[in-house]
Amino acid sequence: MSVLATELELDVVLAAPERLADGVVRLTLRDPAGAAMPAWEPGAHVDLVLGPDLVRQYSLCGDPADRSVLQVAVLHEPSGRGGSAHVHGLTGGERLRVRGPRNHFGMVPSPRYLFVAGGIGITPLVPMLAAAEAAGAEWRLLYGGRTRASMAFAAELGERYGERVELVPQDERGLLDLDAALAAAPGAAVYCCGPEPLLAAVEQRCAPDLLHIERFTALPDTGPRDAFEIELAQSGRTLAVPADRSILSVLEESGVPVLSSCQEGTCGTCETGVLAGVPDHRDSVLTGPEREAGDVMMICVSRCAGARLVLDL
Repeated sequence: MSVLATELELDVVLAAPERLADGVVRLTLRDPAGAAMPAWEPGAHVDLVLGPDLVRQYSLCGDPADRSVLQVAVLHEPSGRGGSAHVHGLTGGERLRVRGPRNHFGMVPSPRYLFVAGGIGITPLVPMLAAAEAAGAEWRLLYGGRTRASMAFAAELGERYGERVELVPQDERGLLDLDAALAAAPGAAVYCCGPEPLLAAVEQRCAPDLLHIERFTALPDTGPRDAFEIELAQSGRTLAVPADRSILSVLEESGVPVLSSCQEGTCGTCETGVLAGVPDHRDSVLTGPEREAGDVMMICVSRCAGARLVLDL
């Protein structure tokens, strides 16, 4: 299904940010009139519209059953693109705009789970642990960070779940022992979020049909860049996409209302339906089966494997 400008957006008010760990704050967002917030499931994220040209995606880390608030946790990244610095300058009381929630990291039913987190990658996994616990599933969390003080939710999760949570501060214990963790959980659905070296290491060790990953950064785009055409099914228009342009940029220049955010294939905001043609997927969002189905694509980075695509726009 295509994601158009009619996607849910709402105005929220920010409570005073809470410090969770070194460099990490939790934002609690409420409806200004006290209305219920949108329903969501573990793995979902929202876009925070922080300014006219400043939109960032953050995983929801609260309790899905609590419809009074939405909560995200944000790491301050001094070398980032400015979103986290802006967030860490907020003091509470600000009005913000939220898009979503949307979920490309949803939980599949399983009798056994292995959760692997690196740093701020713990955020989407926190509600997953509660869901796995409520379902009576067998599960374990392997959670690494630079130092114990930098690991958000570490003390809370350890107190709540005991030995099922293994905390691995790098300055105390070194790197995560992925081989041992995977060997101890045969057949488990593996959910992993964190920095790219961790994701790559898990991908090398885990069967693709068991692995579920959420990336914060884009994969390198090394594929060929040929020109092609797109047909917009709802209007009948045909547009040319040059080799050096994205579908998204061509649509925006032509006045077609499509939402976007990261523009690097990691957030899923620009997901668009494909009615004909073969997409050349270059995003970090879709699963293998979703790519094979070929009925949606991320138009900010993905291209056409042939000469023409028909989009549900």
